[in-house]
Amino acid sequence: MAAPGSHARRRAWPLLFLAVLMFHSLAIYLFTRGFLLTRTELDVHSHRDDRTGISPGCSSWPPPAVDRLVIVVLDALRFDFVAPSTFFQERQPWMDKLQVLQKLAADEKTSARIFKALADPPTTSLQRLKALTTGGLPTFIDVGNSFGAPAIVEDNIMHQFAKNGKRVVMMGDDTWIQLYPEHFNKSYPYPSFNVKDLDTVDNGVIEHLLPSLHKNDWDVLIAHFLGVDHAGHIFGVDSTPMIQKLEQYNRILEDVIDTLKSLSTLGGPHENTLLLVMGDHGQTLNGDHGGGTAEEVETSLFAWSPKTPPNAVLSVLGKNLCNADLHGKEVCVSTMQQLDFAVTIAALLGIPFPFGSIGRVNPELYALSAGTWDNQQIGANDCTQQNDLEAWMRRYAEALCINCWQVKRYIDRYSATSVIGFRAEDLNHVADLYSKAQANWSSVLRSTCPLETSSQDELKECANKECTSSALRLQIDAYSDFLESFAKLARSAWTEFDLWLMGIGLSVMILSVSTQALAEGRVANFLLATSCIASVWHSATKGKFIIEEFVFLLLNIFIRFGIEFGMSKQISGSIISNDHPVSIICGLFGSSFCSDLMEIFPIISLTLVAYIILKCISYAISHRFLKYSVMSGSILSYIFIAIHWASESTLLSHTKAIRETGISLAPRLVYTIGGLSLAISAFYRLFGSTDHLKMNERITSLSAVMLCSWSPTILILLGRQGPFVALICMTIAWCIIKLQQKNQRELKLDKGIHAADSVSVTQWSFLAVCLFYLTGHWCTFDGLRYGAAFIGFDHFHIIRQGLLLSIDTFGVSHILPVLSLPFIAICWYNSASKNSKVNDATVTRLIQVWGLFAPKYVFDAIGLLLTDFRPTVEAEKKQTKPTPGAASPPGLDLAACRRRLVSKRCPEGERERRARAMGRPKGGAAASSSSSKKPKAKPKQRGGAAAASGEERVAASAPSPPAPPSPPRRRRRAPLSPPRGRPPLAPFAEIASGSSASGSRAVSPPAGRQIRRGRGTPAEGERGDGGVWEVPAAH
Repeated sequence: MAAPGSHARRRAWPLLFLAVLMFHSLAIYLFTRGFLLTRTELDVHSHRDDRTGISPGCSSWPPPAVDRLVIVVLDALRFDFVAPSTFFQERQPWMDKLQVLQKLAADEKTSARIFKALADPPTTSLQRLKALTTGGLPTFIDVGNSFGAPAIVEDNIMHQFAKNGKRVVMMGDDTWIQLYPEHFNKSYPYPSFNVKDLDTVDNGVIEHLLPSLHKNDWDVLIAHFLGVDHAGHIFGVDSTPMIQKLEQYNRILEDVIDTLKSLSTLGGPHENTLLLVMGDHGQTLNGDHGGGTAEEVETSLFAWSPKTPPNAVLSVLGKNLCNADLHGKEVCVSTMQQLDFAVTIAALLGIPFPFGSIGRVNPELYALSAGTWDNQQIGANDCTQQNDLEAWMRRYAEALCINCWQVKRYIDRYSATSVIGFRAEDLNHVADLYSKAQANWSSVLRSTCPLETSSQDELKECANKECTSSALRLQIDAYSDFLESFAKLARSAWTEFDLWLMGIGLSVMILSVSTQALAEGRVANFLLATSCIASVWHSATKGKFIIEEFVFLLLNIFIRFGIEFGMSKQISGSIISNDHPVSIICGLFGSSFCSDLMEIFPIISLTLVAYIILKCISYAISHRFLKYSVMSGSILSYIFIAIHWASESTLLSHTKAIRETGISLAPRLVYTIGGLSLAISAFYRLFGSTDHLKMNERITSLSAVMLCSWSPTILILLGRQGPFVALICMTIAWCIIKLQQKNQRELKLDKGIHAADSVSVTQWSFLAVCLFYLTGHWCTFDGLRYGAAFIGFDHFHIIRQGLLLSIDTFGVSHILPVLSLPFIAICWYNSASKNSKVNDATVTRLIQVWGLFAPKYVFDAIGLLLTDFRPTVEAEKKQTKPTPGAASPPGLDLAACRRRLVSKRCPEGERERRARAMGRPKGGAAASSSSSKKPKAKPKQRGGAAAASGEERVAASAPSPPAPPSPPRRRRRAPLSPPRGRPPLAPFAEIASGSSASGSRAVSPPAGRQIRRGRGTPAEGERGDGGVWEVPAAH
């Protein structure tokens, strides 16, 4: 039997891996509690009968300023789609495409206005819609719900619309229905997560938008277009589909504005209607969003009212940024926070402000409706006569008064109920600002609307000092200071990290890892190249340079160029400068050459990848059925991948049916074959016999099956770059194996031992990080390749698309490297390599919390747990396997004896004792342990493994006395005989001992006898029972 120490070590491995996994999980949990802080949502709503308890003019919600509201949402609307760009000096093709908005803002400066709307990150669509309607700040933890939008429980303007009798009609993005399932009188939702579909949602909106403008069955109309967002994700901003979409939107908006103008005459249905054309967020030139860069947070809001407000009102609203449009007309742009949108809309429509809104009523949007007010009805009947400016300022001050009361009410409730509230000194500061602002309100009322008891001297003094307008300005400034101070406090408090929990989490993580690596693509590539250069230098000094080192170094240089190219696209978008190598090559050979090469080269690369993988399968998998099943599935998968890419190719002409089949059906077949391969592998793992294989062979076989099951799916999700990246990965793996073998040979020659070689595993880990960045990924949420989740599908399903997106994100950086690692480790088995895996990543730069560090933390945490999970499961599986040698007779260490036999140091007495243990007395039972079962060993396809089958005969060498009788037991049925002419692959002694015969010598039974196993009755000249007969020895 095996030494007690080895059994203890085998039992300890699963516990060790489980402990590491638990340590990592605990560290991630603690760090997450401190880092990903969430805002407590209050399920409290404002009501129409709420009273502020403040002096008249601020005792209830403001009256409505507009009757109807049209909101057109253009998803991912960049600011330079509408107004002159602040990012580029030179004009770009996509700029100023919505010219109808610019023209209207230039021609009707008093009734039309363009705003630069600033969003709070994260800039994903769900978070922005939620923030726009609730008036609160988005939280990082909401990003996890980007694919599945739960119904909003916080108070919001949609709830107030429905509660106060406002009829709402929605058309477009179905996210609105998920967020507000019971708030619409009519809705026309369309699926929104198929980013490859540019037209379904937009065509549906166009179908219903213009007819709805002629109807009177709504008060609020919401039309949400998605084409620009999807075009950006798939093609980028600088692309023909994007420009076509913007031109389509320009025509639609022109029709909408013409319709509203024609119906805005006196007594018309849109006499007092406000039009808002807005984006929920921006996007980078690559079409990504989710972070906090200027391109992502800056979007546009256009407002137009058919009524013209007084010029005096607009003249005091501050200076705006003005630029000339394409026609030389001046276009002025104001700036507003999207945080102010909800409360401003509530004030315009005269509904209660959402309870959790912390924004400020925007003065310029509120001023656009000044033309609809009857100034004589603003104040009390005993008010003094007011001009237009004073009337508007009085009404705006009243709106801000209620606005501040609502925010103060929310602060008090939040501080009382939230576990993580605000600091006492911060609360005291904003409370003082609020008290001072409200204390001045009574004096402002006296100046703008004196009481009957006021003396003539007071009235004259007020008129002489022109205190009316100045007092209102001071009061507006006081309210604005309070609101801006609390908004600043809320932003800091809800993104302030718990340093204690973060520190504890980092400490636990440091205790649980043995090495660190920097996960930035450039740094990982630098470390990988450094290890290669060190190897080249070492070989050069000893004169033992091999070609693999040179190839490894060249591929590292290529990977660095690829990572730099991806980083440049991330920073500057999809534009390739004229001096870029790709542009130089295309200029030398022509654009047609480049396009043809891009169509043909992936198929050639895929063929090479398929050949290499199938070649490896034939050697790595010994089980015939499993091998041919996996090979057949792999061949079919690669054929379907080629069909899929050929269907998308522009070099070949296809019918519509063939094209749709290749684009939709082929990827689904690839996914299905991969799933079946995994199922067959699991069945073989659970019910198949692998005891005849060495541990290295079992690991290699399992890894080969897993690779063949996962690789086609990962390749098709990576797109046409997938086969080329796979070739790079295989070539570097070959180089790493060769370098490892070279190093081990040198160590064996010098020291005579096999030293631990963790360099190969570390190089493989760095390569995995490099491949992540090389394939166009990066650790930001706007770096997720959403298009990969819809390869083969047109409709969104949360589990299916989430799984495909996860495979695309982590496939090349975690799944394939973890599955491929055994091929490197098996070359020279090293038990110490279990502790040398790279498990954590240190962020070298912190640009923006939402845009980089937070998403990167999520990516690394998931990757760490994925890396820990597989070794834990594998170690547990090995622990549950029956221990070889457990069937040995009591007191006899057959394993140690076999080792001594191989080294020719086994004593003769020990050899005879083992031979007696294999014998059987006449008429007795087999002398073997009755407490263990002997596993059947199956013949191996390629030599080197032992198997017992059918009738086995072993020539005896010396007589031996009969062994002591043991209780008879039923013998297992012998396996079938080996093919004729082929000798048995394993000696009988190995079968009896229940261990693998690989690497051991046969032990002979007693002399003068031959042992034959079988069923039935003994043949002539044989004797025995129980399925074992003694045959006279042949002379």
